[in-house]
Amino acid sequence: MKAVFLRSPWLSTQQLRSGVAGGALLALLVVAPFAQASPSQPLPSLHVQAQSWVEVEPDKATLSARLWENTPAHSALEDGDSNALSDARERLETRASELIDQMEATGLARNAINAGSLNVYPEHIQGPRNDDGEREMMQRTRLERPITVELTDLEQLSEVLDALIAAGVNALDGVQFDLQDRDAATDEALVKALEKAQHKASLMADTLGAELGHVQRIEETQSPVFQPRMMAMRAESDAASGQAGATSEYRTGTIRIDAGVSVEWTLTGPDAPNHPNNGAAAQE
Repeated sequence: MKAVFLRSPWLSTQQLRSGVAGGALLALLVVAPFAQASPSQPLPSLHVQAQSWVEVEPDKATLSARLWENTPAHSALEDGDSNALSDARERLETRASELIDQMEATGLARNAINAGSLNVYPEHIQGPRNDDGEREMMQRTRLERPITVELTDLEQLSEVLDALIAAGVNALDGVQFDLQDRDAATDEALVKALEKAQHKASLMADTLGAELGHVQRIEETQSPVFQPRMMAMRAESDAASGQAGATSEYRTGTIRIDAGVSVEWTLTGPDAPNHPNNGAAAQE
């Protein structure tokens, strides 16, 4: 009698599982050597922070002054005279026009002189004492125009200030010194900070017998900040100094611009340390 063998579904499943498991094991054995051969240790690095600054002499100045005229004071219980307001404005416009003419006489271009828009301020002041010894509250109106003068030749500063005072400005608010090319100064501060970081990193690497590799990261720890400087004026008039012919002295000083950077390099060379998370750091 001929023997007949039937294929069992259960045996087929077992064989399939055995085949899959064997394939996975073979793949694991084949991939494992390559995984062990791949580099897993980061390159040693050097991290440096540096700060630097530049000090530059200003080559631009903005002078700020104000002219104003007041209407006559009147009782707060009464209405003011409308003609008084018109008269005050006319006087103010006349003075502003004369001031501009005097500024131009010093050699300034008309576009360097700016007479701002008219500002109107109500003011309350105390009047004289009445029979009861009390002061009556009075009110008036102030009409004011700001005046600004832009100078790119600081040799004219003394002459322009004297002209403003001679023109009878009511207030001289000061002088703001600035730079005509701010970007060049801030760029110089940033370049100096980077050069300082490069010098420090090279010094450290040479001392440790290593060499600087590629730059890995550059960051600004302090962006160059430029702030126009309000300089104190030292003016000695003839009366104050007690000397005939004494001239005013205005000192511009310097403007300082700071910058900071953080730079990271890889280290190479036979003596460079080579183990995970190895890095040197320097901070100013």
